[in-house]
Amino acid sequence: MDLSSLFEFSLLEWIVLGALILFFIVQLLFYILLFRKPYTYAAQYQSTNIPDEALPGISVVIASKNESENLAKNLPSILEQDYPNYEVIVVNSGSTDETDILLKGLEQKYKQLYHTYIPQEAETNNEKKLALSVGIKAAKNEILLFTEAYCRPSSNQWIREFAREFVGGKEVVLGYCKLHIAKKIPLRKFILYDNLIHSLKYLSMAIIHRPFMGIGRNMAYKKHLYLEQKGFAPILNIEGGEDDLMINRIATGKNTGVILSPESMTESDVVDNFHTWRQLKSKYLYTKKFYKTSRASIFGWETFSKYMFYLLVITSIVMGLSSQNYFLLISGIILWIVRAIVQNIIIHKNAKLTESGKFYLSTSLFDILQPLNNFRFKRYADRRNNYRHR
Repeated sequence: MDLSSLFEFSLLEWIVLGALILFFIVQLLFYILLFRKPYTYAAQYQSTNIPDEALPGISVVIASKNESENLAKNLPSILEQDYPNYEVIVVNSGSTDETDILLKGLEQKYKQLYHTYIPQEAETNNEKKLALSVGIKAAKNEILLFTEAYCRPSSNQWIREFAREFVGGKEVVLGYCKLHIAKKIPLRKFILYDNLIHSLKYLSMAIIHRPFMGIGRNMAYKKHLYLEQKGFAPILNIEGGEDDLMINRIATGKNTGVILSPESMTESDVVDNFHTWRQLKSKYLYTKKFYKTSRASIFGWETFSKYMFYLLVITSIVMGLSSQNYFLLISGIILWIVRAIVQNIIIHKNAKLTESGKFYLSTSLFDILQPLNNFRFKRYADRRNNYRHR
């Protein structure tokens, strides 16, 4: 066999090979320079011992509506933190369940707990923002730490871990929230993968000093940043956004930190069916179009380059077989294998850090399906919000 014949390419084959290599390189850059950041950042983290008297006061703010069961399960772990100077403010947003009775009972046991309420007749479109505004106004401390009634800290060092970042000079700190999903829940592994990828995007960007959002399940910022924005006033006409849009407006490369130690994470078992997951996910897909910075748009290029890479792999294999150009055929297969190996290593290490499970063979399938599912959920969110504003 004449080896020189292996390199006899038509113009179209050269174009396919060149484009394949280009998008392969782009994909590797995304994984190595961006998605790799969280686990390498966490590996380099060194906890520092700060004397209790040097730790700042922190106010934990939680807005809750008809979540007495979640509060009963999760609030004690927040109220029993190993931290010298903090308060927990729970805003009861017009609940009709046992929330008020529960909170009054807990106040008798925990002196650091304070609760207030929003009347049932309050405006429903901005109910969450109103509740958080009341909680922030009631906060005695400059540092505000946010989570949800359906979340709990992974350790009693949660507040202390965030405090270290503020002592270091940060004004916004972003954390991670783990999902615990029962094995009987359909699409369990895909939901865990989706939560991991979504979190890797905003955490990676924050680590490279390009923050663009955060999630209210685990984040903190200083009150003066909230006041400088005139609270939630600029986003009152937008459904949701009390967490990601606020971070989008106040976070900068200099004032934002990330904490990814196991002790700093929160966790939740709120996702018990498809509809709950869709509700949690779609709110961020809807509000992202209101981001003031274009930093999130880089992931549009990541998605585009990914699908182009897959398309070109298939094209190179088909063309290689049809024209007996085995170099093109083998190039497509090898580049796909290399990308898959790099992807699996990086996803696995991040999944291990965040206790998101193991994916391995399902990674490539989820990699293809996740953007398509995001598109579907975004359409759902747009239709839902358009209906509400009629």
